[in-house]
Parts: sequence; C-alpha cells; structure tokens
Amino acid sequence: MTDDRANDLSPTAPLRLPVFRMLWLTWLMANLCMWMNDVAASWMMASIATTPIWVALVQTAATLPMFVLGLPSGALADSLDRKRYFLVTQLWVAVVAVMLSIAVFLGWMSPPLLLALTFANGIGLAMRWPVFAAIVPEIVPRSQLPAALALNGVSMNASRIVGPLAAGALIAGAGTVWVFLLNAVLSLVAAVVISRWQREHRVHPLGRERLGPAMRVGLQYVMQSDHLKGVLLRIFLFFFHSTAVMALLPLLAKGMQGGGAGTFTALLASMGMGAIVSAAFLPRLRRRYTRDGLVLRGAVVQALSMAIVAWADQLWVAAPAMFVGGAAWITTANTLSVSIQLGLPDWVRARGMSIYQMSLMGGSALGAAVWGQVATWTTVPHSLGMAAALGAIAMAAVSRWRPDPGTAEDLTPRRIVPMPSRTDVPGDGRVMVMIEYRIDPARAADFRQLMLGEGRRSRLRNGALSWELLHDIHQPERFVEVIVDESWTDHLRRFDRATEADAALREKRLAFHQGDEPPHITKTLMETTVASH
Repeated sequence: MTDDRANDLSPTAPLRLPVFRMLWLTWLMANLCMWMNDVAASWMMASIATTPIWVALVQTAATLPMFVLGLPSGALADSLDRKRYFLVTQLWVAVVAVMLSIAVFLGWMSPPLLLALTFANGIGLAMRWPVFAAIVPEIVPRSQLPAALALNGVSMNASRIVGPLAAGALIAGAGTVWVFLLNAVLSLVAAVVISRWQREHRVHPLGRERLGPAMRVGLQYVMQSDHLKGVLLRIFLFFFHSTAVMALLPLLAKGMQGGGAGTFTALLASMGMGAIVSAAFLPRLRRRYTRDGLVLRGAVVQALSMAIVAWADQLWVAAPAMFVGGAAWITTANTLSVSIQLGLPDWVRARGMSIYQMSLMGGSALGAAVWGQVATWTTVPHSLGMAAALGAIAMAAVSRWRPDPGTAEDLTPRRIVPMPSRTDVPGDGRVMVMIEYRIDPARAADFRQLMLGEGRRSRLRNGALSWELLHDIHQPERFVEVIVDESWTDHLRRFDRATEADAALREKRLAFHQGDEPPHITKTLMETTVASH
C-alpha cells in the first residue's frame, strides 16, 4: 500500500482498497438480510400475537444469542481461518431463512416457533459479527480505521432503509414467505463472494489455542483495562435504553393515524437515512469533541428523539425525530466502536470485539424485554418516555463519575526477549516463572506500586493464569515476581503477545533493579501426578 493511499483520511478512503470494498459489499448484503428478517419477524409477531411482550421478545430472541455466544465466537475467530469461519456463518443464516420460509408456507408459524427460529438466526449473526469486526483492522491502515468503521455503519443503515422497504413491499404484495426466501438467496450470494476472497491463513507455530483458555484470556485482557471496561459500560447502557424504540416500533406505527406496514417501514427508513447522512460529519465531530463529550451528546439527542416519537401520533412528526435519532445512534455507536478497536491488539481483537458485542446485545436483549414489560403494564408511550429519560441520566452519570482514561498505550507488536530455544512441551502441568529483583529499600514503595498496578495488568492481559509479588522478610531488597501459565505452550504464547507498551514497562521495571546482572529467572514445571491404586 502506498503512503499516499494510507494517508488518505477522507470518509470513503477505505473503499479504494479492493479487499475492503469486496467485504463491504458482502456486509451490505448480510445486513440487508438481517433487517429484512427483523422487519418480517416483528410484523408477523404483531399480526399473530396480542400483547406487547410477544412483539418485544422478537428483539430479545434476535439479540440474546449474540450475548450468550459472543465470547466463544470471538475465541474461534482468533484461532481458526477467518475466511472459512465467515463463510460457515453465512451459510448458517441461509439455512435458517429457508426454514422460516417453509414454516410460513406450510402454515405452521406460531409465536413460540417464530421466536425459536429468530433465535436460530441470531446464532448465525452472533458467530458472524466478531470475525468480521476482526477482519476490518487487518485489511485497512490504522489511520483509516475510523472511516472504515463509519462505512460499516453506513452499510448497516443503508440496509436499514432498503431492507425494510423491500420487506414491506414483499409483505404487502406477495407475503412474508417471500421475504425469507429473498434472505436465503442473498445469504447464498454473500457466501459465494466470501469464497472468492483470496486470503492466506497463517497457522501459528504453536498450534491453535484451546477454546477454554482462549476464552479466559480474552475476558482477562478486557477486565485488566479500565479503558475497555469503560467502553463496555457505556455501550451496554446506551443500547439498554435506546433499544426500546426498535423493540416497540411496530406497535408505535400501528397506533399512529393511518398506521400500518407502510408507516413502520417509513420510520425505519427515516432512522437509517439519518445514520447515513451523519457518517459524513463524524470526522469533524471527532476533531471537535472528546470521546466522552461525543458519546454523551449522542446519547442525549437520541433520548430526546425517542421521547418525541413516543408521543407523536402522526408520521410527519415522528419521521424527522427518527431521522435525528438515527444520526445520534450511529454517532454514539461508531465512537464507542472505534474506541474499543484502538484499544485491542490483533491477537485478541476478535475476542475483545465479541465481548463488546456481548455488552451491546446483552443490553439490547435485556432492554427489549424490560421496556416491553413496562409497556404491557402501562402504555407504549410511557415505556419509551421512561427509557429516554433514564438513558440520558445514566450516560451523564457515567461520563461524570467514570471518565475515559484514554488509549495512550502503543499496541504495536514487539518481540522483547527471544523465545526459549525449547519449544516442545517438557511435560504436563502449569509453568511457574519466578523473576528475582534486587531493589533499593528506599525505592521499594515505588517499585511495589508499579508492579501491583501496571505490572500485574500487563502479565494478566497477555494470558498469565495468575500473578503474585513476593517480598523476602529476611532480605528486604529481594522481591520475587511469580507468574503462573496454564501450560508450557501457553507460556510460549506470551512471547508473541508483547507490545511496545510492554517493552516500555519492562524498562521501568529494570530501572529499579540493582546490580550488574539482570534479574534472575527460574522456570518450574508444576507437574500433575496421578495417584496409583
């Protein structure tokens, strides 16, 4: 890639990259299928069920799999061939679309069956999203990542317009079954496009990570970062409250003057159009406001638009409010998505993004159920008004009491020390690494603060099973850092996960060490034994 192309920071710059352009079109087709399926399922449920909770549970069924399966999916996407994994998830969605078509065509559809098939479709989406999120930083320069993610948001929201329009036209003219059949066809087309992608999968010399440890390491990495935890909290709160308008939109549309499928489609299209238009202004907004400032403003504007829609009984009032809400929605979501992407190294990116997805979809699934139940107890407008007010208050509170610490760490990969010459497994069991430091007692407090803070977080982020700092009672200058890895192979993996930030931290540690010799390192295999009978 030329420097000129990498330095192009225009909103459409990533589309000049052939691979990104191909995958972006694939993502557009996938999103078309998702929105068409959501519209058809929501409208069908509103037609065959009589209470708001059934309608709201469609949103829960669609998003709950992404919460439950997000972390396993991310672990697999970081370990397997991402192209093949992406292809399998696309085929899964196509099969579910065919099953939905058959159920509708044969007249078997009922509220429980519709929820079950919607849940099955959500499984495919849950497995697909983390791998796509991990692929994007792989194929675009870091400087163009915000623009690439904004374009993915445009894809999502362009499909939010075209998908409901196409679904509404098919439902009105031919029937819901044709929506699901079209989904199946488009999903198969997307699968063909993915199969033509020439991506070389590089097999790791140490082999594929086991699923359990891979999930643990991914969760551990996120939990050791205040920045990432702050992003997860914000995205959960935002979608917990904002999902109310999507979950209850079919009922809002029906309650408006002359409301019907056309009104529902027009409201969705207005929201999508607002999101698309706002993408062009995101670079300017990011330069003007801090991340927290932009997220807070986006959440407040979205809440105000939702409150207006809640009490509007005419389309000409609700549609502009949905337009503004869509713009605020993508501003908030894109800002948080860029923030978490920049805080993840490539080796754990899919797992980190899957946890982000779990927070997003968990908030959506819980919010849809909660606000649907509130609407059942009260009214739809009262439920939306309450969600809007609490959403704005919650985001303001988080911005005030948990400000973003920023992403100052340099996550560029760097081999700090050579990998041990012995790469074969010397035996079964955990590996204990003991690093002995000699510290001036006058500086012991500063050393302890460094090790218990940045030092501990760094070791655990890179996959250590446990970490401790020991202080010799009889030799006050002697400190021992104890790191336990799950296996010898997992110990070796940590050498490949080091970054420039880890290198800088190592220099800080060594600056405290006294003597001409470096800290003494001992590695011990904690062998497991089987008792004989």
